Amino acid sequence: MPNKRSGGGLSPTQQAAKFLGVSVLAGAVLAGIALPAVGALGLAAKGSVESFDELPANMKTPPLSQRTTILDADGGQIATVYSRDRTVVPLKDISPYMQKAIVAIEDSRFYQHGAVDLKGVLRALNKNAQTGGVSEGASTLTQQYVKNVFVEEAGNDPTKVAQATQQTIGRKIRELKYAIQVEEELGKKKILENYLNITFFGQQAYGVEAAAQRYFSTSAKDLDLEQAALLAGIVQSPSRYDPVNDETEATKRRNTVLQRMAAVGDISRAQAADAMKAPLGLKVSKPKNGCITAVKGAGFFCDYVREVFLTDPVFGKTKEKRAKIWNQGGLTIRTTMDPQAQNAAQRSIKEHVYKSDEVATAVSLVQPGTGKILAMGQSRPYGFKKNETQINLSVDQSMGGGMGYQPGSTFKPIVAAAALEDGMPANKVYSSPYQMAYPSPVSACDGKRWVNDPNNPAKLENENSSEVGPYDMREATAKSVNTYYVQMISDIGICPVTTMAKKMGVVRADGDKMPQVPSIALGTQEMSPLTMANAYATFAARGMHCTPVAIESVSRRVGDKTSSLEVPKSTCSRAMSENTADTINALLKGVVEDGTGKKAGLGSRPSAGKTGTTDERYAAWFVGYTPNMAGAVWVGDPAHKRKMVGITIGGRSYGKVFGGEVPGPIWGDMMSGALEGKPVEDFNTVHIPDSKPRDRGDGDDDGGGGRDDGGNGDDGFIGGLVGGNNNGGGGGEPFPTPSFSIPEGFFRGQSNGGGNGNGGRFG
Repeated sequence: MPNKRSGGGLSPTQQAAKFLGVSVLAGAVLAGIALPAVGALGLAAKGSVESFDELPANMKTPPLSQRTTILDADGGQIATVYSRDRTVVPLKDISPYMQKAIVAIEDSRFYQHGAVDLKGVLRALNKNAQTGGVSEGASTLTQQYVKNVFVEEAGNDPTKVAQATQQTIGRKIRELKYAIQVEEELGKKKILENYLNITFFGQQAYGVEAAAQRYFSTSAKDLDLEQAALLAGIVQSPSRYDPVNDETEATKRRNTVLQRMAAVGDISRAQAADAMKAPLGLKVSKPKNGCITAVKGAGFFCDYVREVFLTDPVFGKTKEKRAKIWNQGGLTIRTTMDPQAQNAAQRSIKEHVYKSDEVATAVSLVQPGTGKILAMGQSRPYGFKKNETQINLSVDQSMGGGMGYQPGSTFKPIVAAAALEDGMPANKVYSSPYQMAYPSPVSACDGKRWVNDPNNPAKLENENSSEVGPYDMREATAKSVNTYYVQMISDIGICPVTTMAKKMGVVRADGDKMPQVPSIALGTQEMSPLTMANAYATFAARGMHCTPVAIESVSRRVGDKTSSLEVPKSTCSRAMSENTADTINALLKGVVEDGTGKKAGLGSRPSAGKTGTTDERYAAWFVGYTPNMAGAVWVGDPAHKRKMVGITIGGRSYGKVFGGEVPGPIWGDMMSGALEGKPVEDFNTVHIPDSKPRDRGDGDDDGGGGRDDGGNGDDGFIGGLVGGNNNGGGGGEPFPTPSFSIPEGFFRGQSNGGGNGNGGRFG
């Protein structure tokens, strides 16, 4: 006759048996839960059956999050990144000791029962009733696996994780139904494999392979008895039994596992006794996660790859979908980074600019004709310490960069390309005085005009008072004559320049529109090094512009299957004619041969480029290229506070910093190393008729041989107002009265303290 409780009714054990008779559900509902009063038990059972029937028939199992590996173009590892450090391995690659240890301590009857261990439930219920609490649980490995699936599905959302682990009857109902399904579909070995790959072992290690690497610097298949027992013991409470932080507790727990293994016959008592005497034998590997671990100084390139993945719709239509794929990981991403070029860039940076300097440098290298980003680096390393940063100084703000930097005269070739496309001859001559007011009016897009203020006209001047025209395009480019290029943009209008810039992928680093002002000819709008390198690659590719790309291929592993993902492709389009590009090549070869960029020359290897130094010397640039590689080097204060006057950079003192003096040698050393062993190619160039030579000497930043044969009368400043050449130009007309009201802000560029308006002077 059944035993009665004092006061009548069935005992807790008998109540449980009755509950089990109503539904097999009881094992999950009761195991491991602090039971309510006996009177509530029947109500719980009734509601549980109904809830059980309402659950979907199939459990959706999300892919296990794994580490993602980022590779360079040659297949070398750059970095590993992960939401959860996990490497999924098959059961055959997991030590038999590990398999036996986890079963012994977590579910010793695993191979004898189904989804629910009824004997275990009754035993746990009886003991919990006697103690009045929850001193023993009865969840099977299958149920624990299902719970871990719920946790995995919750991801990093703390609210969802709490819901997935809360001790409620509702959750246990779900857990049981899906446990039954899993048992029917997978079988014991697959369940064990999945469990060992999904469970958390502490110290950021998910799955047994990551745990083996973390605690013992070995693989799961090579775990010995003592190691396996330690890892199996951690699972119950990763924080309490953490061997790194509490060796005593971890040792006690390991020994408990060994005793249990002996009790169930997995090992002998002698083996257990010997193993219990052994030290833990930890050989801890620190977690290595994220771009901060990247090799070859490629932390910022790694970060750029991550930004591409999270922002490009090719990886998912929404931000949430892309983030989910990235966080699940299991990706192998082969990138465009050339290890030789990256090494060369980092060597040159280290040689010329110290990370502790008041200013920094950032560089980017791009392959013409493909848009492939070959290298990316900067003097302040990727990190969180002093003189380190997480801001990628090479890229636009939307891709993890800053607000950008004024490129100065490195923008002038874009103006020249627009003028040549507009039909201007390559030997065009302008009066190019040392100092002048901005010509006015100047045509802009949409039929608008920029008009200088006749009462307080914006003015500009050249770098040196000795720079007085007339100049032709070759000499003005070699010497970077400001007044020449402002006269040029006033002739062709602003719109052709901004249109050409757009065709070449030249945009402001902050994403704002390029303003319709003539001062853009002097490089007043903030750009990133990657933007400028990619723009100059258009010249090297004879006028074909290709959008920058960083990813060659992506494979994704989900379970046992590996698939390829679509990746962003470079889009190439003609930005200018081959003749225009070849003419620019001829002009910019002169800059490195006998102009401001002589210190950036590559010896016998043909190269071309342009220097740039901004007003007040907040930034200095060299952007150059060969037929097979283009690169940009920026040097300056990212905060735009330190002028580069009376400054020490890389252990050398400079009175004034010029684009050809600091960025130029960085570029030269970087390109020499990046191109070592690669074919020497020459440019396609066009002959530019010489003007009559004049000996003006070299300027400080924009020095070079002078040429001048005068020009036609209408080539004088503002149609002859200041004067034409010795041919005697026609009389110029005075400044016209403005007939168009310019909206506020139309006159100038961004005024953020960078000398970015029309009044700024740029060398």
